[in-house]
Amino acid sequence: MKSIIALLLLLSLTAFCKPGPNRSATAPPAGKTQILWDTHGVPHVYGSSTEAMYYGFGYAQMNNHANLLLRLYGQARGRAAEYWGAEYLFSDKLVALFNLPERARNQYRAQDPDYRPYLDGFVQGLNAWAQVHPDAIGPEFRPVLPITAEDVLAHVTRVICLEFIGGAEAGAARLMPPGSNAYAIAPSKSASRKAMLMANPHLPWENFFLFFEAHLNAPGFMAYGASLVGQPVLNIAFNNHLGWTHTVNTIDAADRYVLTLQDDGYVLDGAKQPFEKKPVTLKVRQPDGRLQELTITCRYSQHGPVMESQDGKTYALRFAGLDNASMPAQHHAMAKAGSWPEFEAALKRLQLPMFNVIYADRTGNILYLFNGNVPKRSEGDWRFWMGAVDGTSSKYIWTETLPYKDLPAVFNPPTGFVQNANDAPWSSTYPAVLDPKAYAPYVSPVGMPLRLRPQRAIHLVKDDASITFEELAGYKLNTGMEAADRLLDDLLAAVEQHPDSTARQAAAILKNWDKATNADSRGAVLFAHWLDQFHPGMAAVPWDPQRPVDTPDGIRNPKQAVELLVKAAGQVRQKYGRLDVAWGEVNRFGPEGKDFPANGGSEQYGIFRTIYFAPDPRNPKVNRAVAGDTYVAVTEFGDKVRAMVALSYGNASQPGHKHAGDQWKLLSEKKLRPALLEKPDILKHLEKQEDL
Repeated sequence: MKSIIALLLLLSLTAFCKPGPNRSATAPPAGKTQILWDTHGVPHVYGSSTEAMYYGFGYAQMNNHANLLLRLYGQARGRAAEYWGAEYLFSDKLVALFNLPERARNQYRAQDPDYRPYLDGFVQGLNAWAQVHPDAIGPEFRPVLPITAEDVLAHVTRVICLEFIGGAEAGAARLMPPGSNAYAIAPSKSASRKAMLMANPHLPWENFFLFFEAHLNAPGFMAYGASLVGQPVLNIAFNNHLGWTHTVNTIDAADRYVLTLQDDGYVLDGAKQPFEKKPVTLKVRQPDGRLQELTITCRYSQHGPVMESQDGKTYALRFAGLDNASMPAQHHAMAKAGSWPEFEAALKRLQLPMFNVIYADRTGNILYLFNGNVPKRSEGDWRFWMGAVDGTSSKYIWTETLPYKDLPAVFNPPTGFVQNANDAPWSSTYPAVLDPKAYAPYVSPVGMPLRLRPQRAIHLVKDDASITFEELAGYKLNTGMEAADRLLDDLLAAVEQHPDSTARQAAAILKNWDKATNADSRGAVLFAHWLDQFHPGMAAVPWDPQRPVDTPDGIRNPKQAVELLVKAAGQVRQKYGRLDVAWGEVNRFGPEGKDFPANGGSEQYGIFRTIYFAPDPRNPKVNRAVAGDTYVAVTEFGDKVRAMVALSYGNASQPGHKHAGDQWKLLSEKKLRPALLEKPDILKHLEKQEDL
């Protein structure tokens, strides 16, 4: 996915709306709430009611992420530039353009009566922590208080719709696209004959992409999992009966229309149409503290909000799911479900406008669902709708989305597993059981020709007829390069065919390399430098839909491959002084001075343990991990649920918090930790108890 923020670098916003008034915090919920904090900073929240439980969840999130939450809610309110200056003006323009505050007020009024008290409880917990710990909050963030339920709902819409969905129409990508890995293993393929689930989102390690790990308990409710910071529910979770995870799917739920302007309007179906115009005044804090007003006129077409590009073109955007009021309520219902029918009833709400769902339960069911609000379109395939759409014809302005029954799904396949590594639904198991021709051509692209990570995902499990819990955890932590399995033997043969002294030195190192990216792997840095110069057109066998998990393969021009190896060797030797530098010497986890040798790498190499690195500006010989594996949970559903978990960067971002970055060592050692699910186990690892 591409970021909607990147679109703002290409397009100047011309449509804004005024945010609504703030809502005061209400009294805390009736009942008792207890938080047992374990030694990894995970809150185990026990509420005497569900409302009290969510009160504790909000309280705990503020404890670990107060400054970040207030910044995010301030942005969702559309007043970030007023609070913190012109740096946030783009953010305010985007929020106003899509009218998030007003949408949030409407969403709050439309909340399910059964769920609204839980949302209110979460918000009350946020504000209660701020009242108890005012000095722990950065002074620049205090003006955002009190937080309202509308702020939370606007934040949910901003992240899910404007970033994850809207990012698909951006003009430039992030350092890495939001992604994930997931497996669900059926009893027929499990050594214990119990279904298993592996959850593994990988996102940037900052901002609203951070995860917060928690364990929530109330009468009739237990769920353990993680939520994106600021979200009022667990987004990925398991309970005693079932569990699910999400991956970013190949959905196109946002369209960009090219408008043809005429005078002060635009052309639609051969006739001139006027823009709907709304003025708005934004406040921008100046360096000296003064507030400067900025008034802009916004425009809307029948397609949606209007933007003007730097190249003179005018676009209108149309996003699915913007008015979905019950995204959090659906996640709550999923976490509360005790059986497949109950879980499917929650899925059928279709309030989550995107994300695959991978599911397993105690009775042995597994599921892959291409979930989301897929626009029902009149014509065209996925590629057509991913591009700029002709805005002069109203036939392209969709008004409906596909029903649940028309979404690709795989339930209990004979293969015994489902997986997703951000590939299209057709490769959700292997051999494939879904036929793309049975679905609308705009649902998803066909094939995975340039994606080695999904192929790696399938190779790891497809031939293992009896997967143990430990093996599944090992597959998750696998750092092998699928690209090396395809190309290394051919590269070594090419060196023999076209001998060169430097190439022979490089080949000697590559022969002894384990084809992995472990911290002590010697040869991975050299091979990666070579692979960075290798493009798909150089493969001897291009991607073949008849061999979807084994192609591309081989080297078409061996002499050229050797020349590239000599070049790569020169680069590595010049930068590091030797060819056999260890992967973990070059790539590091954590900040300088508190860092650890890293493992894993980019998906472009076909690495399942996906980690993205960026150059350290203070040390040209070091790369620091900035994105990739975040929350990990490997779960087995038996009479008692069993789970191993990890959160790469720790469970806090608040400055000075002891659990900010406290899991770098575990990450470096490729270790998971037991999820503490029973009170006796929690008390053995108790760090602090709070009775609210």
